[in-house]
Amino acid sequence: MAITLTESAAGEVRRLMESQKLDGDAVLRMGVAGGGCSGLQYSLNFDNQFDDKVDARFEHHGVAVVTRKKFALHLDGTKIDFQDGPMGRGFAIENPSHPSGGGCPGCGG
Repeated sequence: MAITLTESAAGEVRRLMESQKLDGDAVLRMGVAGGGCSGLQYSLNFDNQFDDKVDARFEHHGVAVVTRKKFALHLDGTKIDFQDGPMGRGFAIENPSHPSGGGCPGCGG
């Protein structure tokens, strides 16, 4: 199981960490909420806490990404990218296990 951080996303995370003057123990924490018709909702935050009993840790391009082990199954294969283009700039999360837009049979999705 793995979460992948692209090189451009890792660069933006490092830039944000430097601008916020975060210490070297800071990690990027990924959270998951919801589900249902609108699909999974993701959160990205900086954190200084890591507990190997409850957290899974992934390292990409010098950046540590952590999530709760209970979320890791839902995030397997997820790629975090950073895009900066004419449509805006921000992090894009692609999760092949849970495509965006839901797919709820109750509402015809």
